[in-house]
Amino acid sequence: MSNKKTAKALPTHRIYAVSRNGEQNATWAEIGAAWPHKDGGGFNLTFTARPLEGAQIVLRTPKAKKGGAL
Repeated sequence: MSNKKTAKALPTHRIYAVSRNGEQNATWAEIGAAWPHKDGGGFNLTFTARPLEGAQIVLRTPKAKKGGAL
């Protein structure tokens, strides 16, 4: 059996809550992840935290962190 069938797919996007303090300061907090539907028509979202009231929700592709991990 191939690993593609047995391994869970990694999320393609991360979910962030962005809270603004004034005009220029913004705090980004990762609050979840997203997996694309097989047909490409949407995403399944899993949240690990709730955003603060008034926070903007941002969906981004992950960037490699130091050491090469996503």
